[in-house]
Amino acid sequence: MSLILSSIIVLGGIGVLSAAVLYFVSKRFHVVEEPEVALIEAELPGANCGACGYSGCHDFAVNCAKVPSLEGFNCPGGGEKAMSAIARIKGVDSVAARPMVAVVHCNGTCENRPIKSYYDGARSCAILSMVAVGATDCAYGCLGEGDCVAACRWNAITMNPLTGMPEVDTDLCTGCGVCAARCPRSLIELRPKGPRGMRVYVACANREKGAMAIKECKVSCIACGKCARSCPHDAIRIENNLAYIDFEKCKLCRKCVDQCPTHAIHAVNFPILKPKSELAGTIEEKR
Repeated sequence: MSLILSSIIVLGGIGVLSAAVLYFVSKRFHVVEEPEVALIEAELPGANCGACGYSGCHDFAVNCAKVPSLEGFNCPGGGEKAMSAIARIKGVDSVAARPMVAVVHCNGTCENRPIKSYYDGARSCAILSMVAVGATDCAYGCLGEGDCVAACRWNAITMNPLTGMPEVDTDLCTGCGVCAARCPRSLIELRPKGPRGMRVYVACANREKGAMAIKECKVSCIACGKCARSCPHDAIRIENNLAYIDFEKCKLCRKCVDQCPTHAIHAVNFPILKPKSELAGTIEEKR
């Protein structure tokens, strides 16, 4: 028998044997999945971001199919639309989740926080945070290398080339929290989008004492306490030389914004109020 024919027989035999083993294993360890799983997974974005608390979209779908209610389940990437569709598949009531959005607790732009040095290395916040303070004197501010931008699966974060700061597009942000987990200085927090997108938060993470903080960045929180004293809802606390606004207690009155001497508190998406003089003129015109 020729060498070629022998080789063909041996390889063919190995192929048949392997096919038989694979067939046996597939039958022996076959897992029957609920039909709902595929339908639920089809409604999910497929980003596998892990923001739902599960390892991926398939794992989320499997667990959704197992339970009688969707209480406690939320897909930030798919939002209310995806959860409503899943509720219809399961024949249960949809559980509305509060929309969240990422906010950056830093306003250390090039203007507010002068660049003192230059980093020549891998463009990564994680690496830079291990080897140096950064390009400025602030050891708490944004490092500006865009790890959050690379982490965002929804293209909701971009680096502003003029300010050197990350900016969040609230229309694209799903509140998945991947960017917050990626930031080595924990500068990104998920907060409720608020009514009509209105939010109030402290755009600073500097925990140095007042004089040192303002030296490092002129819009730093100096922990003066004026914001906390002005808040009628007890929503602001001062810890480690830094103010924090509790979004669960905040009623968006903005009294703290007017009191902050360094403008470290930001109020976004509020209507612009006309000055009293201009408002009085408008009223007179209407008369």
